[in-house]
Amino acid sequence: MESKTVKIPDMSCGHCLATIKREAGEIAGVSSVEGDVESKDVTIAWDAPASWDQIEAQLKDAGYPPK
Repeated sequence: MESKTVKIPDMSCGHCLATIKREAGEIAGVSSVEGDVESKDVTIAWDAPASWDQIEAQLKDAGYPPK
């Protein structure tokens, strides 16, 4: 399993975090999405067939590009 913690500067509320969790969670292989609105940190864990490039593209499409 791989995981990555990133900053998502555009995340400003619980609704934003819920959207991020839903969008990333739709990808086959993503096992968890945890975040903190205050710090703007999101940690995503995944296994194949998911890839970081795929997760990053999904978040960008949703309007929450990771930095």
